[in-house]
Amino acid sequence: MTAHGASREALAAARERLDALTDATSVDATQLADQLAAVTALLDREIGLRRVLTDPAQPGEAKATLVQRLIGGQVSGTTADLVSGLVRSRWSQPRDLVDVLEELASIADLTAAQRAGTLDDVEDELFRFGRIVTSNTELRAALTDRKATTAAKVELLHRLLGGRAKATTERLVTRLVTAPRGRSLEAGLESLSKLAAERRDRAVAVVTSAVPLSDTQKQRLGAALAKLYGRRMHLNLDVDPEVVGGIRVQVGDEVINGSLADRLEDAARRMAS
Repeated sequence: MTAHGASREALAAARERLDALTDATSVDATQLADQLAAVTALLDREIGLRRVLTDPAQPGEAKATLVQRLIGGQVSGTTADLVSGLVRSRWSQPRDLVDVLEELASIADLTAAQRAGTLDDVEDELFRFGRIVTSNTELRAALTDRKATTAAKVELLHRLLGGRAKATTERLVTRLVTAPRGRSLEAGLESLSKLAAERRDRAVAVVTSAVPLSDTQKQRLGAALAKLYGRRMHLNLDVDPEVVGGIRVQVGDEVINGSLADRLEDAARRMAS
């Protein structure tokens, strides 16, 4: 989504919270996606409710309490807490909250694909499906026909994608087709492709140090790892006193042991060579 002002800040904070949640393998990213999509549908339908939840005159805690009362018993605690955090934020306009919820649902699904090692396939399938839709006017008409039932569109997509595409691709495309929220099919597919590309370029480094790293050390380490691996790096930080005077960094299957200074110097040498 294209966010401005307060909504842009709220989106950035929401993405960070989602990343922190989904980096924990105990969180079911697919379930989280489904539940965020359900909340998106609720607030897209209930205009008055989303206005209340984005009203800057209302205290953030009051809005968070309302969210817990409305959905607390219907979704996981993780989902309810994430939505509660969203309504505490300030929004430029009420619709932005719904747009962000929808984006977070898509990111959660893409995270599930990343965990399963199928994210590259999903990105490719979204791109190819977009090409097919652009070139096949009959298919596009069937998928965007306002008179067609949701069940009919779901069945058509399952015939097209079921068994031929990854489950995440089918889920994302089905959600887009059945709830376009005013977007063209092509624009929606392009947005999903961009999100998939962003997720593919994001790597997670698990950093274990003997003592907590300072903000400056975290920034330097993140920058060095980003240059070393050629992609944006998210740091998951842990403290273990047994890592005496040093640091342990794990990126995927690769483990880097040694002192922080030594590793940064090594990273610089590798970049220069």
